[in-house]
Amino acid sequence: MRALATRRRAGVPRTQGQSTVEFLLLALVLLPLFLIVPLLGKQLDIAQTAASASRYVAFEGTVRHGSSLQPWKSDAELADEVRRRFFSVSTAPVKTGDVAGDFAAHRNPLWTDHRGAPLLPSFAANVGASSRRAELPQPTGAVFASGMGLDTHNLHTGTVRVKVADVAGLVPFDALGLSIERHTTVLVDPWSASGPAAVSGALRRERWSLDGPFPFGLLEAAVSALKLIPLVLEGAALPEIGRVDPDIVPRDRIR
Repeated sequence: MRALATRRRAGVPRTQGQSTVEFLLLALVLLPLFLIVPLLGKQLDIAQTAASASRYVAFEGTVRHGSSLQPWKSDAELADEVRRRFFSVSTAPVKTGDVAGDFAAHRNPLWTDHRGAPLLPSFAANVGASSRRAELPQPTGAVFASGMGLDTHNLHTGTVRVKVADVAGLVPFDALGLSIERHTTVLVDPWSASGPAAVSGALRRERWSLDGPFPFGLLEAAVSALKLIPLVLEGAALPEIGRVDPDIVPRDRIR
């Protein structure tokens, strides 16, 4: 009986420790995924922040460029504001001249790799911003724009560039060289009137007296001769050529 039991035990395969080995092999495969998935989420968050920052730079260009009464804001000033207000901590105050520093108190605590190293180690080297103004070709509108003294450079583009640091020891992020760039372009009206008098003055410029899209002077000269002719129709009135009243709202718009 003892020999039979020995033979039976010898015939049973030894499976002790197999599950442990399988777990270790699976962990070697899954561990990089556990490190990569959060890192991808952080890079996507940085890309989304860059898109939001580019909108800020574009809209700043609409009020700080061209014929604006506000002083021109340089790309260096825009970059400093973007670094502090978008790529720093979310509690950063909005202050003029505030600059983000390369220390933990100013960094976003979520933008780190698995070792705790910042993905944006240097604000000045890793984050940049620029703004430019371009002309929108308008063959028809150019006639009115030049006559009214309007600026045709009304395409304002804000650009934000972010260079994400490589993660040492994590392939392929150790030599990825990831660079994120986002653009936002805003089409704006290049002229805003300070009041009804400004609107009337822009439409009735002196050099438009005989030519241009609104030849008020020529039309007024032609209509003035009709004033000598008695009006035959009762209640009839001559057209008010040259009258500009920007405060009048059409009746079909008043309900």
